[in-house]
Amino acid sequence: MHHATPLISTLVAGFVFAFVLGALANRLRLPPLVGYLIAGILVGPHTPGFVADQSLGAELAEIGVILLMFGVGLHFSLKDLLSVRMIAVPGAIVQIGFATLLGWGLGAMMGWPLGGSLVFGLALSVASTVVLLKALQERRLVDSDRGRIAVGWLIVEDLAMVLALVLIPAAAGVASGNPEQSHDSVARLLGEALNVELGIGAIIAITLVKVAAFVAFMLVVGRRVIPAILHRIAHTGSRELFRLGVLAIALGVAFGAAKLFGVSLALGAFFAGMILSESELSHRAAQESLPLRDAFAVLFFVSVGMLFNPAIVLEQPLPLIATVLIIVLGKSLAAFAIVVAFRRGAGTALTISASLAQIGEFSFILAELGVGLDLLPTEGRDLILAGAIISIILNPLVFFLCDRLRPAVETRVLRAGAAKATCEQPPADVEPTPTETASEAVDVAPTTLADHTVLVGYGRVGSRIGAALQASGRPFLVIEDGESRIRALGEAGIEVIVGNAASPNVLALANLASARVVLVAIPNAFEAGHVVETARAANPAVRILCRAHSDEEVAHLTQLGADAVIMGESEIARGMIERIDRPGSGETPAPEEDKPSSSR
Repeated sequence: MHHATPLISTLVAGFVFAFVLGALANRLRLPPLVGYLIAGILVGPHTPGFVADQSLGAELAEIGVILLMFGVGLHFSLKDLLSVRMIAVPGAIVQIGFATLLGWGLGAMMGWPLGGSLVFGLALSVASTVVLLKALQERRLVDSDRGRIAVGWLIVEDLAMVLALVLIPAAAGVASGNPEQSHDSVARLLGEALNVELGIGAIIAITLVKVAAFVAFMLVVGRRVIPAILHRIAHTGSRELFRLGVLAIALGVAFGAAKLFGVSLALGAFFAGMILSESELSHRAAQESLPLRDAFAVLFFVSVGMLFNPAIVLEQPLPLIATVLIIVLGKSLAAFAIVVAFRRGAGTALTISASLAQIGEFSFILAELGVGLDLLPTEGRDLILAGAIISIILNPLVFFLCDRLRPAVETRVLRAGAAKATCEQPPADVEPTPTETASEAVDVAPTTLADHTVLVGYGRVGSRIGAALQASGRPFLVIEDGESRIRALGEAGIEVIVGNAASPNVLALANLASARVVLVAIPNAFEAGHVVETARAANPAVRILCRAHSDEEVAHLTQLGADAVIMGESEIARGMIERIDRPGSGETPAPEEDKPSSSR
């Protein structure tokens, strides 16, 4: 007997088409996600041939977002989130407001009602969790200062969208004279109990109370229960049970948060991972959930492609161009200006700008909600989907351009800061910030060291090298742009040049012409390549040592002029072989040191 199998057919079509077209995109030197999006278009209802189940595809994609946000939480502690609150909270709010204003203006020009234009603007203001995290993970930036700011910024955006998803139905109900249209069950029950019609202010207050209740519950109860459950499972010795426990916690907490507290599934999963990150089992949990996270992330891109109607490109070309410009340029310029205003440096500003130059899952939810409430016309939803696909395809190019522009932009900002510092001398009793110090140093204070060692990066690898150099008494300096590490170097009495070493102007302050050795301890091979090229050009005789995480990176850095490139896996293998006949002798290398990391 033949049985209908929409779930199986959707999974098979999604994975097979995504694999074929993703491999083709990779062959053409395009990001694989371009192939995933095209796969979704091919299996969607707007192209001939097989049509996958859209509702199932959207739900499968939501699982991917849940698992991905859970993984982010595993690497993002509450301390990290609070450390970037001073820039992430005001920055995200201002950027959302600016992008919403631009989207509202475009909607008004097209003759849409006020409510539809505001929904359209909100949909253009929030970045995709999946796209942003994949971009940061590929560049090993999740654990860096820039990555923490980007993820914290995204969390604030998600919180704002959770509030918007509650307020939009309420506002639509008030505007239409039908308050029952609100989807907030708690607000409806409270209104019925008090026999009053709750206004917008009451809806906002209820939403904030629910979010606060969820956060308090996770901090008080979840912090004790979640790690304890995984520890008990780990003691059973069953890898299958441990993997199942990780998935049950991620999905269960996300679903419970959505049903009981009214927050988004993604936000619930994020807090579950963040609570679990305090356990020593967090690394193992991340590894066990990684394969499923990757698989369902692919389905997310396929589901986005399924929603896209290609006809919008021919029917509304000018509005589509304006939509893409708002997403890619409007949001990016606003984010860049905000980050620079907070004196975080041009490099950080460019990374945040590139990370936010796209839209994704919350945009789709807002678009569907707006159409369902008769606020947003269907062409508005099509423009949002088209803008999302185009911006996602363009995002790797935006990152590439930002990486290329970073040295020049950083130098320009530093010089502007130096000029400002010259005109506005601070009082003698006021210490300059790290950014101000770097600004003045560009033109005024190169190092006086000679025959010295230049250490680029002061993370988990660089800090160990720095400690050894300091203990040996060798003259050396460090180039670093992370604020917490700059403070640590200052407290240790180590000379530091503040800035990105990929900038020739920053490297010039290190007196490379007189240096003996350059140690490049940063994990990003692209930036390390810039450092190697510049150092080799400044001093052909200097000895350059680098680190790498793959054979390709070793070949890349060697070709650019590095004398030796150390790969973690090779050193682990060599150390184990050397200790075969020496049981119990020597010290074992720290496993954390040899893992690919975004920390410097």
